[in-house]
Amino acid sequence: MKKINLYAVVLLLLVLNACNSIKHIEQSVVDIKSISLLGTYEIPHNLKFDSTTVGGLSGIDYDAKKNIYYFICDDRSDKNPARFYTARIDCNQQGINNVELLKVHFMLQANGQVYPNNKQDALHTPDPESIRYNPITNQLVWSSEGERIVKAKDTILEDPSIHFISVAGNFTKSIPLPANLRMQSIESGPRQNGVLEGMSFADNYKTLYVNVEEPLYEDGPRADLTENGAYIRINQFDVKTGSCKAQYAYKLEPIAHPPTPPTAFKVNGVPEILSIGNHKLLVMERSFSTGILPCTIRLFIADLSAATDISQSNLKENTNFIPATKRLLLNMDDLGIYTDNVEGVCFGPVLPNGHKTLVFVADNNFNPLEKSQLFLFEIKE
Repeated sequence: MKKINLYAVVLLLLVLNACNSIKHIEQSVVDIKSISLLGTYEIPHNLKFDSTTVGGLSGIDYDAKKNIYYFICDDRSDKNPARFYTARIDCNQQGINNVELLKVHFMLQANGQVYPNNKQDALHTPDPESIRYNPITNQLVWSSEGERIVKAKDTILEDPSIHFISVAGNFTKSIPLPANLRMQSIESGPRQNGVLEGMSFADNYKTLYVNVEEPLYEDGPRADLTENGAYIRINQFDVKTGSCKAQYAYKLEPIAHPPTPPTAFKVNGVPEILSIGNHKLLVMERSFSTGILPCTIRLFIADLSAATDISQSNLKENTNFIPATKRLLLNMDDLGIYTDNVEGVCFGPVLPNGHKTLVFVADNNFNPLEKSQLFLFEIKE
């Protein structure tokens, strides 16, 4: 009779238990019929935390197991190096009671250094926008919009990027982008400040959807005050290989309000997406017009099931494609409250009544006239 190696048996049991734990981490399919506002919360302007200035919160995600939220800051290493914060949010069916910042982490480059600002190195200055947590790998992924400045005396072309990092901010890897997402000096590819904004894991963390905020030059015009066929691209990446498997068209709504004066800046785009399962995404459209301080935030359910892959096509003057279908879930204008530059959304905790929640965050752009807001919504399925 052979002797049993107790150490080997224990090790095997630990490995099997770890594998089983991984298998049971699955993303829920959420059939959102409606959402209702439970409460709001405002983070003080220019709040100081751990020698950094809190603001520019453009993305949020939630680790339900640890009850920790991740906020990414879109500071381009100007006030402090590019960073994200961890936090706890005390909330219930009466709303949000408190937000406790836990720690700040600087996102590091592949060389282990913090990112420079545009005065130090304009070609490697990030523009952080979205952040997502993967509980299977215990890692984060974040997106940067890059930069496109084309002037006679000053041309800066920095490609957008998608980086995987540890929960401490250490660089792990980057995803290679398809050619049509790289910056160009001619009017082709992404527009300035309209590139990689929203991200979401899907298919039990096997897929990463990443959207551009505004149409590529070759896909047609930006959104305007009237319907003009403005389409953005939602990119589908394979998390394991990093390859872009497909791109889908999503049609933007017209800009909500005319600006003052009429020639002033106005925009409508998609700052964030969130997978709800079965090839469906919660899509946030944010409309801003100069002279009107609140933003119009419209939430849609987009279905990619029947959408065609447009990765090999340009959309300008092209009708030979099927975009994602969409239905309006909520226009936050109808809530009768002030909504600022809302840019991030994630699933929050499950309420005592068993209902899921959504948590939104608004980016104040470090502007004293804007607000760092949080919104808590209850989901009705």
